[in-house]
Amino acid sequence: MTANAQPVSCYDVIVVGSGAGAMTSALFAADQGLSVLVIEKSDKFGGTSAISGGGIWIPNNHYFAAKGGRDSFELALQYLKAATAEHGDEKRLRAYLEHAPHMIQALEHNSHVRYTVAEKYPDYYPELPGALAGGRTLDPQLFDTSVLGDELDNLRKPSPSTLLMGRVAWTARHAHKVMSRSLGWRLLIVGLLLRYKLDFKWRRKGRRDRRAALGSALVAALRRSLMDRNIPLWLNTDFEILRTENGRVSGMQVRRAGQVLELQARRAVVFGSGGFEQNQALREQYLPQPTLRAWSATPPGNNTGAALQAGLALGAATALMDWAWWAPTIAVPGEEKPRGVFAERAFPGAIVVNSLGRRFVNEAAPYLEFVDAMYRDHHRSGGKSIPAWVIFDGHFRFNYAMGPLMPAQVMPDSRLRKEWLGTLYFKADSLAALAGQIGVDAAGLAQTAERMNGFAQRGVDLDFGRGGNVFDRYYGDSNVKPNPCLAPLSKGPFYAMRLDAGDIGTKGGLLTNEHAQVLSQDGVAIPGLYAIGNCSASVMGTSYPGAGGTLGPAMTFGYIAARHIAANA
Repeated sequence: MTANAQPVSCYDVIVVGSGAGAMTSALFAADQGLSVLVIEKSDKFGGTSAISGGGIWIPNNHYFAAKGGRDSFELALQYLKAATAEHGDEKRLRAYLEHAPHMIQALEHNSHVRYTVAEKYPDYYPELPGALAGGRTLDPQLFDTSVLGDELDNLRKPSPSTLLMGRVAWTARHAHKVMSRSLGWRLLIVGLLLRYKLDFKWRRKGRRDRRAALGSALVAALRRSLMDRNIPLWLNTDFEILRTENGRVSGMQVRRAGQVLELQARRAVVFGSGGFEQNQALREQYLPQPTLRAWSATPPGNNTGAALQAGLALGAATALMDWAWWAPTIAVPGEEKPRGVFAERAFPGAIVVNSLGRRFVNEAAPYLEFVDAMYRDHHRSGGKSIPAWVIFDGHFRFNYAMGPLMPAQVMPDSRLRKEWLGTLYFKADSLAALAGQIGVDAAGLAQTAERMNGFAQRGVDLDFGRGGNVFDRYYGDSNVKPNPCLAPLSKGPFYAMRLDAGDIGTKGGLLTNEHAQVLSQDGVAIPGLYAIGNCSASVMGTSYPGAGGTLGPAMTFGYIAARHIAANA
């Protein structure tokens, strides 16, 4: 025992982290009769899950089946094997597909977590065998946070980009209806705003919406479920080192309120913490260059790779260390972290170019593939694609959002913060003048815009196929014909915003088996040590098969780990 360390009571299971996967694992371990402690490094619970979309990708789920949807284990396995290719582990894929539907059913019956199927949200690779045009992504229902009581103050606040007008909770299904400008989208906005405005009793306490949505709803529901079971969650508790006894992980040393504590785990330690994206040294060691933690959309100061380093110290194997859950980001002055750019790239009338003024990717592509293309073109073009630039015109600006810029019809330029001009966004009366402001080749940009205008007129992107599949069109403007993702770039003024090669977490980490046990470098399970979520190597390999492809596996393998620990107790 470390000098000055204070012994504390033993627990059967200690879970490190308080995101969706960690709390799911803790909940199911407790329901198996095990005593559980959850520790969290931050002063807020929820981790990256709390600022995420909260969706989970669960093939063959009962919600879709109840609506007449058709899916199967075999169809989903065919799709995942095609998506993960040589990076897929069939045992882990099968474990995921087998247990995921049972996990979400068990949560529905035994916790406050509630989901609804997003019937129209397609898989990210619709061209692959086994893909579906919708039904595998589940969207959290709104959650009344008043049931948390004082614990609400400890919930990590959602990113402003996940709230309507920066303050009103809405689901991913609501957001899709508005962004695609489907029938009734204006009435939907009015209804959501009225619900918020008329909640006078709650709003006396502050601007925060009573209801949580997306990832905030998920972690709030999980936290309430832990509270029902009296499962302790220690905030401001920094994991430092694992302890072993006779080759088995038996506990850990932590630091809490300035005091070093020794925690004993009779059965297992579950790492449910984040990756290493906030550790610049580890980024430079493993990730493609250039790389900056300032580009990540995850909470600063967290996800520094403590679980990874602890596993490596025990001889654990790793995989996918040069990959992240890539997503282009926009840095907003004054905000603690950048915002991910997920849907806006599909809206018609915006293009993304490198400093040569040339497009290098289908702008509507899945965000992981988008940043991967940034890196590929960056090395191909001699360092011209990081950063990239999203360019749009006055028509786009009036009708659509881009990052923190709401459509000008509700937030004209005169209402934007003055310090944003020339930092967050750039504006000029011509494309040539705009190119000069941002250091992009003016001739190249002019040629690209002219070519894209021709594509918009024909409705076909001959270079990258934008709008050519069901995924691209999901966030396109349903009123724009013939291609909801293409519109001319011709009406001044013109705008530009910088896109960085960001992420929503790292993808590589500790290698695990189908039971979520951490493996040694010779492929043997390390007794007493489990890993789920972004501190572990993703079951999805280098792919991102659908919305919720991060949280779905984290929660499922948290469920698997809890059951495996109990079965071997």
